Amino acid sequence: MAKIQMTTPIVEMDGDEMTRIIWKMIKDILICPYVDLKTDYYDLGLVHRNETNDQVTIDSANATKKYGVAVKCATITPNAQRMTEYNLKEMWKSPNGTIRAILDGTVFRAPIIVKGITPLLPGWKKPITIARHAYGDVYKNSEMKVADGSTAELVVTDKDGNETRQLIHKFSGSDGIIQGLHNINASIASFARACFNFALDTKQDLWFATKDTISKKYDHTFKDIFQEIFDNEYKEKFDAAGITYFYTLIDDAVARVVRSEGGYIWACKNYDGDVMSDMVATAFGSLGMMTSVLVSPTGVYEYEAAHGTVTRHYYKHLKGEETSTNSVATLFAWTGALRKRGELDGNKELSDFADKLEKATIKTIEDGVMTGDLYVLSNLDNKRKVNTEDFLLEINNRLKATL
Repeated sequence: MAKIQMTTPIVEMDGDEMTRIIWKMIKDILICPYVDLKTDYYDLGLVHRNETNDQVTIDSANATKKYGVAVKCATITPNAQRMTEYNLKEMWKSPNGTIRAILDGTVFRAPIIVKGITPLLPGWKKPITIARHAYGDVYKNSEMKVADGSTAELVVTDKDGNETRQLIHKFSGSDGIIQGLHNINASIASFARACFNFALDTKQDLWFATKDTISKKYDHTFKDIFQEIFDNEYKEKFDAAGITYFYTLIDDAVARVVRSEGGYIWACKNYDGDVMSDMVATAFGSLGMMTSVLVSPTGVYEYEAAHGTVTRHYYKHLKGEETSTNSVATLFAWTGALRKRGELDGNKELSDFADKLEKATIKTIEDGVMTGDLYVLSNLDNKRKVNTEDFLLEINNRLKATL
């Protein structure tokens, strides 16, 4: 068959360790034989980030703004051990954090459901998509240890030099700790619009939850901004699409999620989304079966796997040992990007190819052919564990039958 043509490139962000190995395998086995792949390539591997003083990460994010669609491999966020291992100039920031900040994006994570792997909550029949506000809160905090006898105050100085003070706590009888959090209305509004747009794009109900009864200014501001934007900009669109926006307290939302059958987007503040996305992924089966897409309020999309670089398997690979690494989330990052590129360019052939590749992947697992992590979770009778490359070759066999 003639290769599917692309008119506009996808921004390609290469990564680290085992996922970098899988990245090349996916391209060589499942994409390049069928698609005349056009990408604007950036090497976000830690070695190259160090060589460029992390400028390559900034360049890749700006390119994503230009072209509208990116696909990203998992990358290392260095700690002290990595500083020594890679002889780094400094402890570079998380590439995901840098890209999120430049794109003003919201992270949407959803599980990939297959027959034979039953969620720990068997009532969950449909995916639950977690939308995480990836700005502020504890991730941009200021914190101190406080000595007994101290008085801690919240002090805000306005542009004219006027101070507003509010008592946090008078420490008497014990040392303690304090923490200062912030957010900005513009980022909250971007978060809200990204959630509303994604709900319309995927035709799913949207839930949002905070603790506004306790946090009467901080969390309540989130609630108010969401409601105002929904009422003024999205209510009629939601009605026309037959979907709903629902707000409740975070503790009530958790109870409702546990009792639900899934099939909606759950928007969460930064910390809530960080925790709940891992909970949802684990309850559905595996982080290796969790998609992740960063969406900006202007309609820019960056697709990636929800998991890390699979370091343990990479060290086995370097020793020449066989690995059985789950490549599904990384593969679905590619299919998500190809599908979105096709949608934006009116290239139905490219979008259809992405759909067929995903179906071939799911069929492979449901036929009983899977990597080690899925093998221990699956309740299929005739299951077979295969290595990293053979899994992709098995997908290719099924893909070819549909083309």
